[in-house]
Parts: sequence; structure tokens; C-alpha cells
Amino acid sequence: MSHGSALPAQRFDWLPLALIPAIALAALPFIPSLPTWVTLTVAGLAMGMMIFMMAAGLTLVFGLMDIMNFAHGVFISVGAYAATSVLLAMKASMQADSLAANLAAIVPAVLAAMALAGFLGWFFERVVIRPVYGDHLKQILVTMGGLIVVEQLIHVVWGPDIIPLPRPATITGSFIVGGAAIERYRVLAVLVGLAVFAAMWLILNRTRLGLLIRAGVENREMVESLGYRIRTLFVGVFIAGSALAGLGGVMWALYQESVNAQIGMQMMVVLFIVLIIGGLGSVGGCFVGALLVGLMANYTGYLAPKLALGSNILLMVLVLLWRPRGLFPVGRG
Repeated sequence: MSHGSALPAQRFDWLPLALIPAIALAALPFIPSLPTWVTLTVAGLAMGMMIFMMAAGLTLVFGLMDIMNFAHGVFISVGAYAATSVLLAMKASMQADSLAANLAAIVPAVLAAMALAGFLGWFFERVVIRPVYGDHLKQILVTMGGLIVVEQLIHVVWGPDIIPLPRPATITGSFIVGGAAIERYRVLAVLVGLAVFAAMWLILNRTRLGLLIRAGVENREMVESLGYRIRTLFVGVFIAGSALAGLGGVMWALYQESVNAQIGMQMMVVLFIVLIIGGLGSVGGCFVGALLVGLMANYTGYLAPKLALGSNILLMVLVLLWRPRGLFPVGRG
């Protein structure tokens, strides 16, 4: 009981959640029709879920390990390319008008993406990041260098050209709900994102491993004094975070229906905006921040396309003026 009461993650703050419906309702008067607003809202939620999958590992790694990993984007790219290789090799299953056949291609592709991204994360932690623990400036420099090297390796292995990636037949197209066109893939993205968040929440809040992770975020020395190998825990979290980035890369590649070497790096600005909005190290904050960014980007992209990124930066500034440490700040003992 004393352990649970010592962890701020147990305290639920509902107020930031109200920002999600607030942004959606604030956009409603500016959208010409209700069906269009519904379509944009679902699209925003889907984008938010995909951003969350890409950003969750980054915020967890920062919260537990205090690592500024600017190479996180390459885990997204490598995951996207690994999945693309599998999906293109199983083109017949992808084009079949059968959910079972599509899943027979998608599941191995996702597993390959997470495995390769996780392995790359393990390698990065051991070779690139471990020598610079505790020094943020060196972390930024070496991870940026690693990013450049891996991007060039991607060119060598998969080539410099954009690779088209058609979606599986059963999740292509849309259906009509009350006059609003809802893309099947966006619904899938929302469901996958919710499943990932639910799994992370259960692990972090309902398991012994989660207790150790949250305790390590709060007070590393205390966890070590209890006899636990915090370094092993760190490595496991880094691998899991990299694998999640790989999953996010698969979802984002299918969303864009193409893959290029910069697919991960192009998302890094958005991911850091999400981390700052949510509160560095907070998975729940990352989830809420990603949904806010996804909704804001879609509404603004519809009304004023050139202002989409700027609107998210403005959102970040407004959140920081309200809560300087983000929506769900995490203490560092």
C-alpha cells in the first residue's frame, strides 16, 4: 500500500481529458456540414492513435532512462520497411478479398517490423547510448549520428526510391454512417491504438513489472537498493519502445500507402510536440497529447492546410502556458 501511494501515477487527473471533446466541439462551427465533421474527427482520432504508437516508446524511454533519443525515427522507418518487404512478398494474400488471407500477410509483417525495430533498439542501447548515459548533449549528438548512418543503410538495403504499399483489400475503402464517409483503415487504426494503450496501461498499473518501471521513473536509487537490476529493466524498456515504434511505422506506412527512408524522421517534430504536451515520461499524457495533435492537425488541415503544423505548435504553447510541465507531469525522485 505504501508503495502504491508513493507513485503519482495512481492519482487520476480528469481535466486534461476534457480538452479532447473541447477541441472537437470548438471545430464544429467552422466545418460546413456535420458528416464532414464526423469524417474529420474519426480521421483525427486515427492519426492520433498512430502518433501515440510511434511516440509511446520514446516517452517511456525518456521517463525511465532519462535518454534523449533523436534516432527514434529510424525505428519507425526500419519497422515500416521490414513490414513492406513481407507484405510485398505476400501480394496475393494482400489482394485477396478475404480477411483471413489479409491477416495471414499482416500479422507476419507486423511481427517482422517489431522484431527488427526491437533488435535495432537493443543494438542502439548497447553500442550507441550506453556510453553516454547521464549526458543529454552527447546523447543528442550520438543519436543524431546514428540516425544518419541507419538512414544511409536503409538506402543501401531497400534503395532510395519511394516504395508504393497498397492496403489489404478488406481494409481498403470506406463505409457510410449517417452521411459521413468513414475509412475502414482509420477505424482499424483507432482499434489498434486503443489496444496498445490498454495493454500498456494494464502492464504499468496492474503488474509487478509495471510497479518497478513506475518506481524507476520516480526514484532509480530506491529500486536498485531493493535488489532489482535496473539496467536490465532499462534495456527491456528500450527494446519494447523500439518495437512499438516499429508497429507505429507499419500503421503509418499503410496510412500513407508508401514508404521512404525519411518516413520516421518526418514524424519526429510531431512526436516531440506530443511528448511535451503530454508531459515528458507520461504514457497517459502521451496518449492524450497524441489525440489532441491528431484532431488539431485534421481540423486545421481541412480549413487551412498550410497552418496544420503551426496549429500544433500553438497548441503546445497554450498547454505549456497552462501547465508548464505538460498535461500529466511525471516527477523524477
